Amino acid sequence: MDPRNQTSIFEFILLGLSEKPEMDTLLFALFFCMYVVTVVGNLLIILVISSDSHLHTPMYFFLANLSLVDFGLATNTVPKMLVNIQTKSKSISYLCCLTQMYFFHFFGIVDSVLIAVMAYDRFVAICHPLHYSTIMSPRLCGLLAGGPWVFSYFISLTHILLMARLVFCGDKVPHYFCDLTPLLRLSCTDTSVNRIFVLIVAGMVIATPFICILASYARIIVAIMKVPSAGGRKKAFSTCSSHLSVVALFYGTTIGVYLCPSSVRTAVKEKASAVMYTAVTPMLNPFIYSLRNKDLKGALRKLIYRKITPSS
Repeated sequence: MDPRNQTSIFEFILLGLSEKPEMDTLLFALFFCMYVVTVVGNLLIILVISSDSHLHTPMYFFLANLSLVDFGLATNTVPKMLVNIQTKSKSISYLCCLTQMYFFHFFGIVDSVLIAVMAYDRFVAICHPLHYSTIMSPRLCGLLAGGPWVFSYFISLTHILLMARLVFCGDKVPHYFCDLTPLLRLSCTDTSVNRIFVLIVAGMVIATPFICILASYARIIVAIMKVPSAGGRKKAFSTCSSHLSVVALFYGTTIGVYLCPSSVRTAVKEKASAVMYTAVTPMLNPFIYSLRNKDLKGALRKLIYRKITPSS
């Protein structure tokens, strides 16, 4: 593009999920309810796990971290969209846009790596049950949980620094939050470095964890099939079913957005996928992990009983 046509952008216009004003009321009600359920569900899981000493195990430690990440991922995107719908204002400042993008990638990367860590935890629990407590020591659990946060900090910061050097010639973002791909399309300077970095990061934080999850569950399935009793196999599979549901929800959408060729992606598909991993998945995760988990449900009942029963 002709450099004379380049302009400094001080704010962007988020076009949202729909450009039809008559849809605003429905979208506001739907996403407000989803966000409330997300906040209550994930914070409740964190509270239950932290308050019950029987749940102070590696599996629930990682689950509490995942709930915190899901809360952050939803809070970074949904409230801003709700405010825009309510105020009829779709603008977001350049600085706020970069900040939102930073936290979106920060929580998204931690989410992806944590799901892989949880698969490794299930692998050790099922394939090496006698050595589980030795392998999953507090030190290793701390590294496996804290590592993704540190790693994500530097990767997300690099994304923002690369984005900050670009000049934008358009301000209309066909999305409901500031994401990399839509913003790169608005740039009138060379984005090849950004796009190469996106592919490298996608390989590291999406493809690699997904391959590790597949490898873990391949070993888990082999180990489960060696269990002699049908009851034992069913119990082992049930401990993994919740996590597999989360894997399917999260990676099914992120792979489509960040690893599929741009020629097959459209703004509508990108927004639909984003809704899945920024709103739907964080909302469903507490239900997925708690509905079939007797320990979590029991701890929740005890917590509620303590709150409603006056102390003597």
